Amino acid sequence: MQAFTAEQKMLRDTIANFAEKEVAPLAYEIDRDERFPTESFKRLAELGVLGITVPAEYGGAGTGYTEMCIVTEELARFCASTSATYADHADLCIDNIRRNATDNQKKKYLPSLCSGDKIGGLAMTEPSAGSDVMSMNLRAERKGGFYILNGTKTFITNGPVGDVFVIYAKTAPEKKAQGVSAFIVENDFPGFERGKKFEKMGWRGSPTGELVFEDCKVPAENLLGEENKGAIVLMSGLNTERIVLGAMSLGISRGACECALKYAKERIQFGKPIAAFQLIQAKLADMAMEIELSHLITYKGAAMADRGLHRELNLVAAYAKLYTSEAAMRVTTEAVQVLGGYGYMKEFPVERMMRDAKLQTIGGGTSEIQRIIIAREILND
Repeated sequence: MQAFTAEQKMLRDTIANFAEKEVAPLAYEIDRDERFPTESFKRLAELGVLGITVPAEYGGAGTGYTEMCIVTEELARFCASTSATYADHADLCIDNIRRNATDNQKKKYLPSLCSGDKIGGLAMTEPSAGSDVMSMNLRAERKGGFYILNGTKTFITNGPVGDVFVIYAKTAPEKKAQGVSAFIVENDFPGFERGKKFEKMGWRGSPTGELVFEDCKVPAENLLGEENKGAIVLMSGLNTERIVLGAMSLGISRGACECALKYAKERIQFGKPIAAFQLIQAKLADMAMEIELSHLITYKGAAMADRGLHRELNLVAAYAKLYTSEAAMRVTTEAVQVLGGYGYMKEFPVERMMRDAKLQTIGGGTSEIQRIIIAREILND
């Protein structure tokens, strides 16, 4: 397993204790009611991990992606929805601003995001632009001191509740990928509206919805990076997003395996615990192997990101995203099987974990896209 520093071990213990005592008891309820985990979000702010990669001068903890993965993983052991909400806020919004914003933008937005006073998100996907993200239709036209945005974003995590979003739009449509720009958009800008909130199979406590822009006025100073250079902003965060999603998949796998292991030791059939039967042992062994390998590739990627090895990270991030997400599906499916009829009931969390795991193979780049990236990398090596 990854050799963590003393500080990282302390962080892991702190978040693991918090997740078990405070997050786990709410997991069933927020899944059932499809509600934002307000209590846990506030406590994460108090624990100082919302701005985990942000320098202290802007209200953050000043650590790295390894620490972000630790928090994401430990939350996902008990509640993928809370983990998703955290990762979207801390990585896709806050870390994007940290990497690409001007000093004035950082001073304006990072403190309130790090403190949890504001909820952040990222809006990239559109109804007709998913994996082919550069085919986006959201337009941004410069008029005086503002950019006027028109279009729709969809499947946006934290969309129904967010205050600050990193948004991608076409500022020069004729230039295609070279005509995309990134913006910091607040929910109270004129012309910003929330659209439909979606009902989902999993991640039900992490709200997902549409964002609608109708002549939305965004101040020119809210341009993130350079005009028509939004692809650079976008690409700068894809690999770390995939590593963090790998940590979430790893956490889901760990939580499901722990439930299955405990049940197998306690469930008596034919006069002995089912853990004594070799077919059950084989399932548990495979789960443990999947978790170990998921851990290794995820934290290898996190360490590379912390060292700034961004070019090399492209392949490893794809490995991590692909392997851990599909492993989470295998592990949660087998966990349900070990619990038998009980595994199919909401009384046990493995049913929820199996539903949550499915999105891991879709969001943040589908398994198919990861395979394309891997093939391209190894063929061009």
